[in-house]
Amino acid sequence: MFKSRAMKLSSPLHFVDKKFFGGAPMMVATAPQLKWSHVRRMARCRVSTESQSTWKWRLLIAYDGSKYSGWQLQPGTLTVQHMIEDALGKVTRCSREQLQLAASGRTDAGVHAWGQVAHFVTFHCFEDLEILHASLNGILPHDVRIREVSAVHPDFHARFSAQRKTYKYKAYVAPVMEPFQRSYAYHIRHQLNINAMHAAALYFVGKHDFSAFANASNDLSLRPPVREIVQFNVVATGPQFEFEVEGTGFLYRQVRNMVGLLIEVGKEVIPPSAVQSVLESQDRTKLARIARSAPPNGLYLMSVLYDESLLVPAAGAPKTSYGRWQQSTTCSRIEKGWAAATDIAAA
Repeated sequence: MFKSRAMKLSSPLHFVDKKFFGGAPMMVATAPQLKWSHVRRMARCRVSTESQSTWKWRLLIAYDGSKYSGWQLQPGTLTVQHMIEDALGKVTRCSREQLQLAASGRTDAGVHAWGQVAHFVTFHCFEDLEILHASLNGILPHDVRIREVSAVHPDFHARFSAQRKTYKYKAYVAPVMEPFQRSYAYHIRHQLNINAMHAAALYFVGKHDFSAFANASNDLSLRPPVREIVQFNVVATGPQFEFEVEGTGFLYRQVRNMVGLLIEVGKEVIPPSAVQSVLESQDRTKLARIARSAPPNGLYLMSVLYDESLLVPAAGAPKTSYGRWQQSTTCSRIEKGWAAATDIAAA
């Protein structure tokens, strides 16, 4: 199919080495005439003959969640999972059921990510992940980017293999909001006492029952409320405030609820010890009486930590793709013009 369409293109044409595409030589248009539709077909063609029944692939994803209804696929709404599944389907020609795309966790509507991790499955092995990587980013909208593509161990699971996650929450504390950050930080018009927030954040560190900080969700009864917070830091640089929390796992809206309580402590409305009191109550209504959940636009999923052994792929897997640098080319006319200009300057 690709060959027949390529032969209809205007010259010049040339044959591509079968080693490059993992198949028989094909006649394709030269680089100036090459379109993304052709690149996507190349990514599909370039597969290995490795005998392993299924291959598992890891995606490191960044996205601006402003216009999306979160990560998870939902009928009638635009989600990040929908966009990525659509792109994967076009490139691999696999159905959603075959791909089995799964992420480390669901982000809510309006929440952003720098280090979301997902995996998918194919019945073939790609020979070169750079073509797959470029094809996916060529299809996806600009507010969703695949940062890395790699093969992983068959036992790897983006959600169930996760050991720790790090979230960052950004707030802009000033009377007037900077317009460029209105979709990416929470505007707070009150002065905040950062020392009080530091003291309050320490109450979160360690293993606790976070029932009081979890909003109701469909799977809340299936998830244990006891979680461990490894560290919780609050940093201020001018009007920029950042709340960074690392933990073994988080309940639904837990991070936004913790930040909301810390902000009330920073306003000096309640003392730092209020955190301990709410934790011990295990009562969501007690938190609701003194603090509101921080809005979603300031929250970012920064990274997900896994056991290194699960990131080691099976034998024969291609190397990880971090994206390709664009190469600059020079033509003889430019070189001659530069040489002439150099001669004139020398004279």
